Amino acid sequence: MTRIIIVGTGFSGVWSAFSAKRLINLSQKKKDIEVLVISPKPTLVIRPRLYEANAASLTHALGAMFENAGIRFFQGTVRTIDPDTHTVRVQSASGLESSFDYDRLILAAGSSVVRPQSITGIDQHAFDIDSLESAIKLETHIENMASLPPSPARDTIVVCGAGFTGLEIVTELPKRLKHIHNYRIVLIDNSKEVGQQLGPGPRPAITQALKDLRIEVKLGSAVAAIDADGVVLASGERIESKTAIWTAGVRATPLTQQITGPKDGLGRLHVDQYLRVPSSRDIFATGDAAYARSDDSGHYTMMSCQHAIPLGRASGHNAAADLLDEPMIAYTQPAYVCCLDLGAYGAVVSEGWKRDIKMTGDMAKQVKCYINREVIYPPKDSQKALDEAKPVELNGTQLIEQILRAVA
Repeated sequence: MTRIIIVGTGFSGVWSAFSAKRLINLSQKKKDIEVLVISPKPTLVIRPRLYEANAASLTHALGAMFENAGIRFFQGTVRTIDPDTHTVRVQSASGLESSFDYDRLILAAGSSVVRPQSITGIDQHAFDIDSLESAIKLETHIENMASLPPSPARDTIVVCGAGFTGLEIVTELPKRLKHIHNYRIVLIDNSKEVGQQLGPGPRPAITQALKDLRIEVKLGSAVAAIDADGVVLASGERIESKTAIWTAGVRATPLTQQITGPKDGLGRLHVDQYLRVPSSRDIFATGDAAYARSDDSGHYTMMSCQHAIPLGRASGHNAAADLLDEPMIAYTQPAYVCCLDLGAYGAVVSEGWKRDIKMTGDMAKQVKCYINREVIYPPKDSQKALDEAKPVELNGTQLIEQILRAVA
């Protein structure tokens, strides 16, 4: 049996599986090539929404979808990838180990938040919203805050990191803290500007949102230590807080380090135009595991579902095409649309790598909600998912117009 193994059930892993299976079905070689997905759970976590409340509901079941599509699923965690023997070793939740051979491998195991060990107490005392479990842990903590005696530490929440994730959670917090009187929210970042990587375009809207929502901002401030009752800055300033939320930076799955080849500063594998790892021709990397060129102007993919979904469709198609002697499709995604949620203030939508503002406020919020609740979810029907798994290119203007029509 010829086999394609896909590691991970994030956005890129799910769409890799359906895209590979779609092409296999079209070739009428269903019985000859098996598509096997390996992940700890047959679930897609809607990770871009984990800053919202009710985190436990932000999942999408995959078991029945995979089964109906003829995609095999194995529940476990890939511990080792051996490119020389074309083998992955997997550990189940009970600790049992097994191994699987592959003819093509698609690494779609995502990324995780970086917790710098130079910050004392970060592992023991910092919350994050990087995974479903951590988002639920934070939500439980926030809900239980009212049961604690009032104090500056109880009533103060510190968000460490003013990037995309930090801005979305910090502007959502006022809505989630209505049960706490006189709460204080502090946003800390080592940079001199909020949302530095987002560029100057969205910054006026971001700054106004933070002001309107009464969020204190401390820029040029590095975190030195976190304990059960406070955050200490490198300057020596201490902020009393029982709730420090770490959002500063992510890194690709450690599995990329088991594959020979250059990586970028985030640990992502360099891939060619077909998302194949040049040093291991039978391995494709996708989603947050791939450092992929998105256009001919020197732009590379971001760690976001906006790129993960098309990357998954391309990698799955190409892995199957490589086995079927069909033409592979070069990945390209020149369109870039950034949609940042700003809580009760609204949202800001920008287009292009220069992030030219397209809309702000209530209309932008409607667009963001539609993306979060509709666009990024795969269909529940397996056949529809197979139909939608074909790699396609859509420019930014078309994407915004399509969403606006749906919102209207």
